[in-house]
Parts: sequence; C-alpha cells; structure tokens
Amino acid sequence: MTESPSSSGNKRPEFRNINAFTDLPTYRLPPAGWVSILHRVSGAIMFILLPFIIWMFDTSISSEISFARFSSAFTMGIGFIPGWFMKLVALALIWAYLHHFIAGLRHLYMDINHAVSKEFGKSSALVTLGLGSLLTLVLALKLFGAY
Repeated sequence: MTESPSSSGNKRPEFRNINAFTDLPTYRLPPAGWVSILHRVSGAIMFILLPFIIWMFDTSISSEISFARFSSAFTMGIGFIPGWFMKLVALALIWAYLHHFIAGLRHLYMDINHAVSKEFGKSSALVTLGLGSLLTLVLALKLFGAY
C-alpha cells in the first residue's frame, strides 16, 4: 500500500485526557472565545441581580421620599452594606448590561450578514471587549463622582 502524504511528516500529538491543573492554565483562548464566555457571564449576572434591578426601579419611581432613600443607599448604604459596595454592585450590573448588549449586537450582525470569518470574529470581538470596557469606565467615573 502507498503511504498518504500526511503520514510521511511528523505525527500530530494525541491528547486523550486533559488535566485541568496543567493544561488549562497554559491554554490561550481567542478573543471571540472570551466574548462568548463573558456574554454568558453577563447574562447570568443580570439574571442574578434581577431583584436588585426591580428594587432600584421601584424605589426610584415610587415617590420623592423613596427616591431620596434610593439616592442615599449609594452614598450612606443600607443597614450594614456600605454605599461603595452598592456602587460596585451597580457597576457590575452596568458592565453586564453593556457587554451583553454589545455582544448581542455583534451576534445579530454576524447572523444577518453571515460574517463568520476568523478575521472578522477576532476584530469584532476586540471591538466588543474594548467598547464595553470603555463605556463601563466612563459610567464608573460618573457613578463614583469623577465628573
């Protein structure tokens, strides 16, 4: 029998088992993979913080007194929870919404235009990560009183 051209070169390594302690820390995930994972994480964060979102909405529109209580929760805190922690939770929610929205737009654009090349996946993933981080930073500066 004749040998195939691929068998004449070096054999590719076979990986039968993946060791989470030795293989995973050295694995480099591409930007599109990070966007995909963070899209799921941001959706989970928004789902978990849904009671907080409902509380914020309810106390901010009920009355002037409840709005004052809502505003003071981010400066003085509520009970044993300090105000800066409330701001961090709100910032996590802001990041989750922005990232989920931008990544969702990316997926919709890719679905509509059938843009499934490796180059477009990498560039759009980097734009998604950069734009989400930049908008979160701008809103974090506003939330923490920098301007």
